[in-house]
Amino acid sequence: MAGTIVDTSIKESELRLSLRRQRLAERDGYRIWQVETEAVAWPAAQTALVLCDVWDRHTCRGAEERLGRLVPRMNEVVRALRTRGVLIVHAPSDTMPFYEGTPARTRALAAPVVEPPPNLEHDDPPLPVDASDGGCDTLPDHEHPIFERGMPYPWTRQHPGIEIDQARDVISASGRELYNVYRQRGITHVLEMGVHTNMCILNRTFSIKQLVRWGFEVALVRDLTDAMYNPARPPYVSHEEGTRLVVEYIEKFWCPTVTSEQLLL
Repeated sequence: MAGTIVDTSIKESELRLSLRRQRLAERDGYRIWQVETEAVAWPAAQTALVLCDVWDRHTCRGAEERLGRLVPRMNEVVRALRTRGVLIVHAPSDTMPFYEGTPARTRALAAPVVEPPPNLEHDDPPLPVDASDGGCDTLPDHEHPIFERGMPYPWTRQHPGIEIDQARDVISASGRELYNVYRQRGITHVLEMGVHTNMCILNRTFSIKQLVRWGFEVALVRDLTDAMYNPARPPYVSHEEGTRLVVEYIEKFWCPTVTSEQLLL
């Protein structure tokens, strides 16, 4: 109809997501895990995307190779969400000296200090995979750096395949620093991708468990993550199955998941 005004701002200002969770339910007298999905709209301006430990190198060759395959898609998501107004957070732990003095690092440090709230109570069941051996699934390779006790880790920076916009992004691997940034910018929702799902993704001070305990709405991008799991350890499944089990554990006990496809719409 002539003169009709079409509001095109919704796509620009909101992320339309399908959050997947798993809940314990009863059916025909049996307890089952039931997959549930929920359609939500997250305001882009109130959302951050965290890249957890997307390092340039790793102690495990298999982990490094798998991350390398994920990086192009990760960067595609970073570009798309940045354009829509989502705050991009680069969080490569142990590498902050590499970024000292850069605008994105300085921006994270400049946020006014705010005291976080007391942690919310939250159950923390054991993981479904045994990674007590470190979780590496590949044999030693003389061309790959092998970490030994007392030696520095091989990672020095974020993977160069992830673009950093120094004019808009922030760089930090500190939960307290990022809490300051989130409060300054009104961030209430956090998307997380990177490695490793059963280690850093869950346990870093800026990552899933702490964010949930602080009351943020959190979601894992499940197709852009990997686990540290060796098939020679319980539950004796393939590496891919081990990663799937950890993703399902997160959906059951910590936060929902989404796919990168949803973030590129």
